[in-house]
Amino acid sequence: MIKGNFIDNLPKIYGIYTGGFIAFIIIMAIGENLGMTKDAIGICFVGFTIFIYAAIGWLSRTAQASNYYVAGRQVPTVFNGMATAADWMSGASFVAMAGGIYFKGYGYMALLVGWTGGYVLVATLLAPYLRKFGCYTVPDFIGTRYGGNGARLMAVIVLTVASFTYVTAQITATGRIASVALNLEFELAVYVGLASILLCSMLGGMRGVTWTQVAQYIVLIIAYLLPVFWISNNIGAGFFPHFMLADEVARIGELEQMAGLGTDAYKNSAADMAALPEWKKLAGITKAHSEVNASPWQFISLALAMMMGTASLPHVMMRYFTTPSVKAARKSVGWSVFFIFLLYSSAPMLATLSKLALIDPELSTGIIGKSIAEVQALDWYQNWNQAKLMVVQDMGQKDGILQLNELFMNGDAVVLATPEIAGLPYVISGLVAAGGLAAAMSTADGLILAIANAISHDVYYKMIDPKAETAKRLIVARVLLVVFGVAGATIAALQLTGILGAVIWAFDFAMSGLFWPLVLGVWWKRANKEGAIAGMLLGLLSGTAYLVYMESGGTAILGLTSATFGILGSTVSLIAMVVVSLATSAPNSATQKMVDDCRVPSGASVISGQK
Repeated sequence: MIKGNFIDNLPKIYGIYTGGFIAFIIIMAIGENLGMTKDAIGICFVGFTIFIYAAIGWLSRTAQASNYYVAGRQVPTVFNGMATAADWMSGASFVAMAGGIYFKGYGYMALLVGWTGGYVLVATLLAPYLRKFGCYTVPDFIGTRYGGNGARLMAVIVLTVASFTYVTAQITATGRIASVALNLEFELAVYVGLASILLCSMLGGMRGVTWTQVAQYIVLIIAYLLPVFWISNNIGAGFFPHFMLADEVARIGELEQMAGLGTDAYKNSAADMAALPEWKKLAGITKAHSEVNASPWQFISLALAMMMGTASLPHVMMRYFTTPSVKAARKSVGWSVFFIFLLYSSAPMLATLSKLALIDPELSTGIIGKSIAEVQALDWYQNWNQAKLMVVQDMGQKDGILQLNELFMNGDAVVLATPEIAGLPYVISGLVAAGGLAAAMSTADGLILAIANAISHDVYYKMIDPKAETAKRLIVARVLLVVFGVAGATIAALQLTGILGAVIWAFDFAMSGLFWPLVLGVWWKRANKEGAIAGMLLGLLSGTAYLVYMESGGTAILGLTSATFGILGSTVSLIAMVVVSLATSAPNSATQKMVDDCRVPSGASVISGQK
């Protein structure tokens, strides 16, 4: 029996939860051996985990503003690190990133470098100082630091654009997984995913999302690592395959060369591609994927964009508002990086193992060189073909034998399909689906909450009705959760872009408008309201204009693509902010003292009453 304070008992509570989840996996494995169907296993995994998350959300319900917006600022560093990792490792990290590496190779490692390196910027430039400031939201910091409703409103706009772009990708991921696990049409599955997301965040706000995200991290990391170790052991790459990655990549290179990769004989004609109706959907993010490649500048620019984007995303910054102190915020960043590393170090390995399982003729799972009819008869192929994520077609030599360039697979399917391809028990596929759902849901919770909290706190409470009671403010926040959630699901159902493309764009939007106003707000006392508004407005507009230009078929300027438009936007933002700030009057002495105070680790929060 658990006694005492909830916070003090967190290790015991989540230890019991982890043991219970492992026991559930074992029960499902026994059920599979006894004849339990694949559909039933998938439904049980998805249903059981969503039930647990919803229960945590219900138990964490609150009517207090501090609990709703910043979890009462009581989250211990280790658990905040886990929650941040879950918030961070979205559907893009869990579902789509390994697929990108599978198809494009080490060019996609720029995402790993940028997304991880971004936490260096978070730890050194922003997180501790924003925590000391004592704000509830990122626009709360902008509005208070620079003064006036103009800066606050502009920050809300940038936040909404970036976070909404990001959340559509997460709802797409939940829909993708739910459609496969529950055997639903994707257009319906996105709303099933939305309902599960709202169950976690509506009643408890940041407190409910925090404790749900800790539970989701446990699920997603088990779901990601277990197949990696299992498959590696099965194919002889060692139980801990990360040290063998170079050997396995070299093996893939040999196999691809044998298959004629890069030769004219390997390439299908444009007419062949057009004859394949599924091709565009299978291609995922057509433009952004094609522009992620391994040239030095494009690797560096993408990594830089992802670093600055990481330090600009409001739902990431919000996580460090929940710690008890400035010191705890800094330590929490370190734990975040550790928990993120566990998955990010494994993504290249999973992509490698997946490709080996498919193309190595020495493995029992290899399909290249087999007859196309034989491959099309495989259960796992039929499952993923039915989900419209994989197709085999005799388009090259037309000899009925499957060539490497005749297997088409959506990048989002690589992680989800690999356990079945590798011949693992279906219970592992159910586990991976649950893990992918946890990753997408955790990030979607944080993103929708960031939008709803910013509008309810910074627009409604700070600008429209400063005398609004807490209950009314929380009702507004919950209504906004539903509104933006439904809007995101509706956009996701249209399948306008792939998961990874939308996520990359979200980072670019965030850095275009918010990176320099946040950094200079802490480190340059001369930065003023006029400069901040100019920086956010011109940065967002210039970045967006360049994205539209590139997506309309424009030629890259200075090597910047539609995946790195944020570099242009943030550069314009910096120039505009510095020039306008120097051309207008300096902030008053009270504002400058406030900036000095937020750099001092000890003492009360700069904003009184929001400890």
